[in-house]
Amino acid sequence: MAERFYATGKRKKAVARVWITPGSGKITVNQMTPDEYFGGTFQVHKLDKPFKVTETEEQYDIYATLKGGGKSAQVDALTHGISKALLEVNNEMRIALKRTGLLTRDPRNKERKKYGQKGARAKFQFSKR
Repeated sequence: MAERFYATGKRKKAVARVWITPGSGKITVNQMTPDEYFGGTFQVHKLDKPFKVTETEEQYDIYATLKGGGKSAQVDALTHGISKALLEVNNEMRIALKRTGLLTRDPRNKERKKYGQKGARAKFQFSKR
């Protein structure tokens, strides 16, 4: 069996478990193609960015399982996971991936709702009388 490399990518509540093997560039997400899983017009072009930056287009097959979050966060989590998996393959790609910000986990998350308020920041309407 060919050598497999594993990495985990995260964004908001979305978690992507990514396995990468030498191959022809086939991407499988939850046993579907990215277009089937994310819906044709979605941000699937983001998945190619780690390969373009490291100049490894169509050299690796990707198998990924995604959980949690929405589709947008899942695309970003998958991109993060692919970048980390490419780093496992060849550590010399680190400079190029780091420079484009693909190795940085986006720390932004949903702010919690506070008691006595309508939402995280929104208050109930104030009535003087």
